[in-house]
Amino acid sequence: MTEQTAATTEQTAATTEQTAATTEQTAATGTAAPVRCAVTVPLSPDRAFALFTDGYHTWWPGHHIGTADLAEAVLEPRTGGRYYERGVDGSECEWGRVLACDPPHRIVVSWQITANGDEWVFDPDPAHASEFEVTFVPQPGGQTRVELEHRHIERHGAGAAGIRQGVSGPGGWAGILESYAKVAAAA
Repeated sequence: MTEQTAATTEQTAATTEQTAATTEQTAATGTAAPVRCAVTVPLSPDRAFALFTDGYHTWWPGHHIGTADLAEAVLEPRTGGRYYERGVDGSECEWGRVLACDPPHRIVVSWQITANGDEWVFDPDPAHASEFEVTFVPQPGGQTRVELEHRHIERHGAGAAGIRQGVSGPGGWAGILESYAKVAAAA
């Protein structure tokens, strides 16, 4: 078995265990366990933070909810900053807001995208938003561990199950952070 196959098998097993644990926790408490994932990149925390925020469009995989094809995804690195997509036709579609920003240590962003059946849509009510926090932890050798936690998914109400499945599934945060790590390795 190759290292990559072993890592994929380990990730699949971890996702299965996480899903079972989440189902139990949600049933018992009404709150969903956060989705967590991390990557280590060969950049200083300053550069890793800048790539994550200012360079968001360079590594975001193309997921979008607007009607136009995605031109870029934007994350404004300041408290109160916007989190949105811009379509190839110039249209903009909100995704959330930056709740806290402490460069180069962390950024917290509201996720105002909810599931409406199989479709993901913007929900303008911040009370229905989950949030994700990304921290940038210095590591030996000039590297940085980038840790992401997506929490309060239960706030999406009827759309919570679809959001959880999306952010914890194969096209979710783990794969998205791998895209970020590949761009960071080439930087």
